[in-house]
Amino acid sequence: MGTATIQGPLWGAKAEDWALVQEPYWRPLYDEVLRQARAGRHTRMLDVGCGGGEALLAALELGAEPVGLDASEALVAVARRRLPKAQIEVGEMEALPFADRQFDLVTSFNAFQFAGGLLGALTESSRVCRPGGAVVMFVWGPPADCDITSRIVPKVMALLPPAPAGAAAAPAFHQEGVMETWMRKVGLTPISTKETDRVFVYPDLETARRALGAAAPITRAERYAGVIAVQDALCNALSPFLDGDGSLRLRNRFRYVIAQQPS
Repeated sequence: MGTATIQGPLWGAKAEDWALVQEPYWRPLYDEVLRQARAGRHTRMLDVGCGGGEALLAALELGAEPVGLDASEALVAVARRRLPKAQIEVGEMEALPFADRQFDLVTSFNAFQFAGGLLGALTESSRVCRPGGAVVMFVWGPPADCDITSRIVPKVMALLPPAPAGAAAAPAFHQEGVMETWMRKVGLTPISTKETDRVFVYPDLETARRALGAAAPITRAERYAGVIAVQDALCNALSPFLDGDGSLRLRNRFRYVIAQQPS
């Protein structure tokens, strides 16, 4: 079973909220990574796990030719509406529907770690990347430096049953060398590793709830524990971050690796 079968319905459950409420907070991060990867005119870029298309819009504004793929039909519909001239496909990141060596740049913002088979997803991204091109893997940073992953999401995930005994733990991609090792396994050469900080400032509790509540881990919890229980847990987790003016500031750190496809 690939990524799309499981992840598509979860990420697409609240597609409009994810694309229009949450993704704009990620835009400065997309801009930074694309600058670091030297995207610009004549760059053909594939964004794997493109969501509602915010990174594709960032690439387009740099003069690049953006192409997207996502597991969610609902999110792809939003992305196609926002970028009517771009090629945006529904599909599996472990079986990309593109020919070999089609792209100068392949990006994955917070997507590869949701792959049903990470090695397969990276292999496919390497396959469609041209010689001399680049593949970018972007993930959350250390939990201690991320309010969302350390103080918000765990409060909601506590509503789920514990993982089965003996279940394999997910790789700690935020740790030094982990992403680089995976990328080397498929023949890519890491050339740059960076960490970057970004504070998400939501104007009010409702906006924060809608933005964060559209992510797959939260919609998954809703399927198990019910919408009311999950939304109560989410609001309770967010409440300590309320400022006097009603806004919320959530600090985050991210880590990304740019790897080159050998010429």
